[in-house]
Amino acid sequence: MQALLPAVYPILQGNFDLTFAQVGFLTFVYQVTASLLQPFIGSYTDKRPMPYSLPVGMASSMAGMLTLALAPNYAILLVGGVLLGVGSSIFHPETSRIARLASGGSHGLAQSLFQVGGNFGTALGPLAAAFIVLPRGQGGLAWFALAALAGMIILTALGRWYQLNGHGRRLSGKSSARHGSLSRRQVSMAMSVLIALLFSKYIYLASFTSYYTFYLMEKFGLQTQSAQIYQFVFFGAVAAGTVAGGPIGDRLGRKLVIWVSILRVLPFTLILPHVGLMPTAILSAIIGFILASAFPAIVVYGQDLMPGRVGMVSGLFFGFIFGIGGIGAAMLGGLADWKGIAFVFDLCSFLPAIGILAVLLPNVREPKT
Repeated sequence: MQALLPAVYPILQGNFDLTFAQVGFLTFVYQVTASLLQPFIGSYTDKRPMPYSLPVGMASSMAGMLTLALAPNYAILLVGGVLLGVGSSIFHPETSRIARLASGGSHGLAQSLFQVGGNFGTALGPLAAAFIVLPRGQGGLAWFALAALAGMIILTALGRWYQLNGHGRRLSGKSSARHGSLSRRQVSMAMSVLIALLFSKYIYLASFTSYYTFYLMEKFGLQTQSAQIYQFVFFGAVAAGTVAGGPIGDRLGRKLVIWVSILRVLPFTLILPHVGLMPTAILSAIIGFILASAFPAIVVYGQDLMPGRVGMVSGLFFGFIFGIGGIGAAMLGGLADWKGIAFVFDLCSFLPAIGILAVLLPNVREPKT
């Protein structure tokens, strides 16, 4: 459902005569709404788990989807974006905690499986828009409220599992707030580095999420449906990278995965704006795979840094990527209106260089629980 919002931007742009800046601001409203609430919800539920908050979050997402489908003007589109954001903010901290609890100790693998669900949905977004929404117009979005209803049923059952297995109890404040072998200063420095790495990763990904179809249409003259298929290829590579990153981090160490996946993608990002259509598609898949492999490792590395604050760390990271993605989309939209969409992809190609900061991360062994 969340992937449908950027996937239907060409439809909304045509219906409401939106500028790139307005498209970016719609993304900003959705993603900032999600980002602001997530760390607070995660911190609250670290001590007061709320298993049945999950279907409530999904209900908000369903309301957002129906609002977007029926919106008569741009202001109501923004309301739909807010409702989608609230749904995300409730969903991610608790479900990330459940993934860790159900992992059997393979935290990276569990985080990858959890995140690949979202990435697979993101990959399907352009195809759903191309073959379900596009033939029916904006109102076709309403069909996906049925998916939200099914999600509410599943999440209610998952909340019951969570509670019956003893994870829904209110916790004491005795669990360690940071890794036992690191000082508070080291933990703070490491968390700052992780946030900087997420900044480079998700500002770059914002260019693809919101503007890749426009880039392909402008540079190569593709039709909307064809451009969305290429975006599906990119999102599919992101999903594959997410699956790979967690288990590799479990085996070889999360710092190594973070270092390789963010910095080593730089040559590919620098080349992409200067090649033809097929090399662009191939490079976008390589970039999506390599970048995506970092996020499960980053999340679990952060949870290992602060084992008593799993919900807060998950909410902070998921919230940050939504927020920075929204801010990035708004800024890049304004830049595209001013300088053109090709300039945006040229500029963003340098962002992965921030990955050099990964050398500052301490070597962390997973705390025993």
